[in-house]
Amino acid sequence: MGDTLNKLAKRATSLANTEIERGRDNMGVKAVVEDILPCTAMVLIEICTIFLTIMASTTMSRLGMSPFVFVVYTNALSSIILLPYSFLYHRRDKIQAPLFTFPLLLRVSLLGLVGVTIAQNLAFAGLSYSSPIVACGMANQIPAFTFILAIFLRKIKVDLKSQGSQARIIGSLISIMGALSITYYKGPVVKQYSPFFLQLARPRLLAVFTSTHENWVLGCILFAAASFALCIWNIIQAGTIRKHPQVMKIVFLYTLFGTIQSAILALLMEKDLRVWRLELNMELLVIVLTAIFGSLIRSSVQMWCMRLKGASFPLFFKPVGIPTASTCGCLLFAETFHYGSMFSAIICGLGYYTTLWGQLKDDETSKNIKGSTSTTSDEKVPLLQEKEEGEEEEEEDSPV
Repeated sequence: MGDTLNKLAKRATSLANTEIERGRDNMGVKAVVEDILPCTAMVLIEICTIFLTIMASTTMSRLGMSPFVFVVYTNALSSIILLPYSFLYHRRDKIQAPLFTFPLLLRVSLLGLVGVTIAQNLAFAGLSYSSPIVACGMANQIPAFTFILAIFLRKIKVDLKSQGSQARIIGSLISIMGALSITYYKGPVVKQYSPFFLQLARPRLLAVFTSTHENWVLGCILFAAASFALCIWNIIQAGTIRKHPQVMKIVFLYTLFGTIQSAILALLMEKDLRVWRLELNMELLVIVLTAIFGSLIRSSVQMWCMRLKGASFPLFFKPVGIPTASTCGCLLFAETFHYGSMFSAIICGLGYYTTLWGQLKDDETSKNIKGSTSTTSDEKVPLLQEKEEGEEEEEEDSPV
C-alpha cells in the first residue's frame, strides 16, 4: 500500500512539474508574441516604407513619373483593395453605424482633402525635388508641429514647471533646428568607401540622390508643408474615429474621396495626357507595391501592434527610417550623399523622441490628476499613419 502511495505521489509530482514547464513555455511564447514580434514588425514596416520611398523617388527622377499622377493611381488602387477588406474587417462588429450620413461624408471628404490631396501631393512633389533622407527628417517634425498647433488652437495648456512641457518645448526647438539644417546645409560629400562589389552591383537606375530636377530647398519646404498638413489631418481623424470607430471603413471612404480630389488636381497640374499612360515597368510595380503596402499590410500591422502594446507604440519606430536611408545613401550613393543631410536627419529624430517623451509624460500626469484616461488625444498621431508609410506612412502611401 505504501509503495502504491509513493508511486502515486511521484506521478503527481511529475505531472505538476510538467504543467509548470508547460506554463513557463507558454509564458515564453507569450512574451515573444507580445514583446519581440511587435517590435520586429514595426521595424520592418518602417524599413519597407523607406525602400518604397526610394523606389518612388527613382521612378520620378529617372522615368519622369508625375508625382500627382502617382498619388492618384496609388490611392485609386488602395480604394479598390480597401472596399472589400474594410467590410470583411468589420463584419463581426456588433454595432454597424451608418456610413452615408452628411456629417460623416463631410468629415471624410475633409480627411481626403487634407490627408491625401494636400499632404500626399506635397510630400511626393517634395520627394521629386529632394531626397529620401529629407522625407525621413521632415516626417519627424510631426510631433513638434502638432504641439505648436495645439497651443495655437488652445487644445493644451503649457505648464513650464512640468517636465513633460519642458521636454516638448525643447524637443520642438531641436526638431525645428534639424529641419532648418537639413534645408540649408548639406555638408561635405561622403567619400566613396563602399566595397568594390557594391559599386559593380549598384544599379544605375537607383541613383535617386542625383536627380537632374533636384531643388533641395523647395523639396524641404514642400515636405514641411506636408507634415503640417498631416498634423491637421491627425486632429480631424482623431475626432472622426471617436464618433465612428469603424476604422477601416473610414480609411476606405477618405481614400476614395482623396482619389477623386487628387485626380482633379492632377488634371489641372498636368496638361500633357501622356503622363497618365502606364507601362509594364518599374513605375507600375511601385504603384502596385505602394498601394498594397499602404492599404493592407502597414495598416493591419499597426493596428495589431496597438492592440498588444497600446496606441502610442507605433510612434516610437518612426525615426527608424533615418538609419535605413543613411545606410543606403552611404553604401550605394556615397559620392553624392552628404554628411550634413544625414546628421540633420539624426537631429530631427532626436527632437522627435524628446517631444514624444514629453507628450507621453504630460499624458501620464494628466491621467494621474484627473483619474481618467482622457488626455490630449487630438494631438496624437492617429491609429493609421500617413498614407506611409504607408501608408503610411504612410504612407501610402505617403513617405511622410
